[in-house]
Amino acid sequence: MITLDALGPRGPYRARDPLPIADVAGNPLAELSLVPELFVTRAMSALRRAKPLPLPDRLTAIAAAGELFATGEVGGLSAAEYQHAVSRMAGTPLPVVRAAAEAIAKNAAKVYYWSLQSARPVGAVNDWRDPLIRQGAAVWVRRGEVLAVHAGDRPAAHGLWLEAVAAGYRVAVRPSRREPLTPHRLVSALRACGIGADQVVLLPTDHAVAAQLPRLADLSMVYGDQEVVDRYAADPTVLPNGPGRSKILITADTDWRDHLDLIVDSVSHQGGVHTTAVFVEGDPAPVAAAVAERLAAIPSLPPEHEKAVLTAYSPAAAKAMTDYLLAQSAGVRTHLEAVVDELPDGCAVPRPAVFELADPFARQTGIELGFPCVWVAPWTREAGVAPLRDSQVLTAVTRDERLLDALLAEPTIRNLYIGAHPTYWMAPGVPHDGFLGEFLMRSKAVIGDVVLTGS
Repeated sequence: MITLDALGPRGPYRARDPLPIADVAGNPLAELSLVPELFVTRAMSALRRAKPLPLPDRLTAIAAAGELFATGEVGGLSAAEYQHAVSRMAGTPLPVVRAAAEAIAKNAAKVYYWSLQSARPVGAVNDWRDPLIRQGAAVWVRRGEVLAVHAGDRPAAHGLWLEAVAAGYRVAVRPSRREPLTPHRLVSALRACGIGADQVVLLPTDHAVAAQLPRLADLSMVYGDQEVVDRYAADPTVLPNGPGRSKILITADTDWRDHLDLIVDSVSHQGGVHTTAVFVEGDPAPVAAAVAERLAAIPSLPPEHEKAVLTAYSPAAAKAMTDYLLAQSAGVRTHLEAVVDELPDGCAVPRPAVFELADPFARQTGIELGFPCVWVAPWTREAGVAPLRDSQVLTAVTRDERLLDALLAEPTIRNLYIGAHPTYWMAPGVPHDGFLGEFLMRSKAVIGDVVLTGS
């Protein structure tokens, strides 16, 4: 059993009756200590009273913590033991967990320069002591002091809130119940490397108490489904992260056969949450058939297998997803039916599914599930940009410059990849849903006749 204590401003907290966490087969794997509302309130007050470490100390500690997180022993678990445990706990394929750990370490090493400084306006300086202040300039400052994070199930996402620590925020992380191990390990690594207990806390709570966190923080990041996104859409202090609904468009001036690898890779990458729909100018049937043939060859393996591709779930959860998909795809041409493979170890893998739609505006193109499920639809010039809206990423394989201009101008397409670039592509210093720094920071006008040298 893995013991996951809450990590408060005064140190670890172990509940008398911890919450049992099972693996995807239902076997006991960990115990998570939940904290009551009073604990959360006091912890958030402690974060607000605390002062951030000096910037050089923060950056040194974050870089060291990233390396410790990815390669060292934290909380009694080696890096390999941690990766295996997350894979069994969340059903995330082991190669995905391993890649996420490496990405977190890489981001931690240069989080300030890759991310925060990339987001800083060119007309702003970092410090009011900059000589430019004598003539007047913009200073880039935090929008607040305390950030709350309602975490999701994907390990790699935890690398993002390190930017807030680098910016001087004190951060409270509320882990998901499906995968609390990654944030517990990362917060523990930060503390072991010099980030104080009053700088970053881990607050496992029930849903009722968790709902209070945005009220107690200055800013919040929230991961969840469309309902969560809609709930916070009008709140400027909350950054919601929900379904991506990324898409691929292939126009008639290119041969889809040359890009079959791109499509299959984008649909199946990291267990299958990176591409929801593929739009084809012309007949979508050959594309759907070819994608289905390739996806059908992916093996069903336990998540901790070195060659695992598909995300594993409990049999009940896997069946619920495929039952939902079958209901939503009623009457739609099926090239690869959604089925569940129950594995000998007791977990289950939803198999990839491929459907062909007759209308680019069909509602199914917005259905995103936690396994490779793709809708292949026709696209026409008359349909234009409209069916491609609301996309985290749109990969557009086209030579049409006017179309690309229109896609770039569409505000609900958050990222545009032109040509043979998979929808999951990301790089340090390149925004994925805007720079996080755009949410965390703002520019403040400052002018001063005397520039001091002291602190």
